[in-house]
Amino acid sequence: MAKQKRNYYDNVTERIVKIIPLGGLDAIGMNITAFEYGESIAVVDCGLAFPTDDMPGVDLVVPDITYLKQNASKVKGFFITHGHEDHIGALPYILKELNVPVYATRLTMAIIETKLEEHGMTGSVKRKVVSYGDVIAAGDFKVEYIHVNHSIADSAALAITSPAGVILHTGDFKIDYTPLYDVPTDLQRFAELGQQGVLALLSDSTNAIRDGFTPSERNVARNFDSVFSSFPEHRILVSTFASHINRVQQIINSAVKAGRKVAIEGRSMVEVVKLAKELGYLRFPDNALIEIEELANYPDSKTVIIMTGSQGESMAALSRAASGSHKKVTVTTNDVVLFSSSPIPGNEKAVQRLMNEISKHGADIINKELHVSGHACAEELKLIYALTKPRYAVPLHGEFRHRQANAHIAETMGIPEEQIFLMEVGDVLSLSKERASVTGSVPHGGVMVDGFGVGDVGSIVLRDRQLLSQDGIIIVALTVSAESSTLAAGPDIISRGFVYMRESEGLMEDAKALVRETVEKVLSREYSDRNMIKSEIRDALGSYVWKLMHRNPVILPVVMEID
Repeated sequence: MAKQKRNYYDNVTERIVKIIPLGGLDAIGMNITAFEYGESIAVVDCGLAFPTDDMPGVDLVVPDITYLKQNASKVKGFFITHGHEDHIGALPYILKELNVPVYATRLTMAIIETKLEEHGMTGSVKRKVVSYGDVIAAGDFKVEYIHVNHSIADSAALAITSPAGVILHTGDFKIDYTPLYDVPTDLQRFAELGQQGVLALLSDSTNAIRDGFTPSERNVARNFDSVFSSFPEHRILVSTFASHINRVQQIINSAVKAGRKVAIEGRSMVEVVKLAKELGYLRFPDNALIEIEELANYPDSKTVIIMTGSQGESMAALSRAASGSHKKVTVTTNDVVLFSSSPIPGNEKAVQRLMNEISKHGADIINKELHVSGHACAEELKLIYALTKPRYAVPLHGEFRHRQANAHIAETMGIPEEQIFLMEVGDVLSLSKERASVTGSVPHGGVMVDGFGVGDVGSIVLRDRQLLSQDGIIIVALTVSAESSTLAAGPDIISRGFVYMRESEGLMEDAKALVRETVEKVLSREYSDRNMIKSEIRDALGSYVWKLMHRNPVILPVVMEID
């Protein structure tokens, strides 16, 4: 596929629009793409990513927006496709650095506002709720919202019109001809845009490696009814994504049919259900829900608990119920636990650990046919290419193999290989009706969030954390007399994560003797200072520990001086 870099355009009169992904490629998460024409930049989505195993202590990862800040006067706003964390989660952090308007559909905006409220930002951020068919003027761009199906309500594709042509961004989508509580994806509008001419199609690649069509959400509703009727005497626990409003509606509907009361557990689940109920996206009898504390008033056969934790998150409700650390719910032998989700790539081991923990309690687990994806499979992608007939194809959203599969689909649909672009994060793809090429790159990457700190955990801090997590730390504390150049006190040695000191007294005494000998040698020289003493301690003790145990702990000498 096209990837080679060419020279910058030398024809200044040519109408050129730039596509600049700042995240969301070769990974699941942190979706954000900038579109630039002249003095205008429109940004689609602003998502976060969750830390990988090599990021100890990191809570979240948000995109590097250095390029946007460098061109802040051009940025006209964030245009959000839907309310999932990987598309909106970074907004509170990014808007503190780049406060521009945010545009989103009704439910998406409501979820965004709860995040802004947590950060005390609702009064400072300009927000605009848009409806399907609305067209927002954004400098040289016009952005139209188009209805699509996904695993969260109010999802949208975006038609971004520039003087260079129309760019169609699908967002996350699938084609469901029989959706529950929704209408099908607006294929008519996709076809109309195709008739008018689409310069480039940026499409969701998450399920591109799967043949056929993604099953309808209606299939899942029937399966819930079947499971509920198959376990009439058991308590039923269901874990799913908090944002999957339609799935929550299905579970409640099946519970009402079976004469069961429903309790909601998990902070994000409680918040989203409350919000969706207030906005009319969830509909159920007033007496259908009970508080988690009321479960004791009902037999197991009359209750259902909808919980967070389908991805094996250690602090989510289901994980705590399985480990016995939840204050109000504990998994028992009379439970049936339903997993109504698929593991996000990278979470498979965590989900397996959780299932094993649940099985130890004697509970039954059902994790098949209770979930359908919210992303388009190969045949759906073919249909979108056929309807829109884009000149250029730019696969987005997914790991490289997903985007590569999407690129092959585009080629089978008649798009020449040289007009298909597998971009990398930070690439600048310059497009016109006549030609297209990657013409440069911009600053990019992930900014780590740790507690209240944003960006203060860099590669050096992360490396230190990795070292600490591997072999631990040895702290050596001592005092030297500056006047007599002698060891006045110590050394004292403290170990954390290296050895258990009470069971390694011999090792610690030998280490102290080595440090004492090393320090006395340094002090006997004509010139010595604290930095020299620290360096010699690290070298001597590090070499000793490696030869003895083949471990490489962080050694931190603390040298104090007295007159």
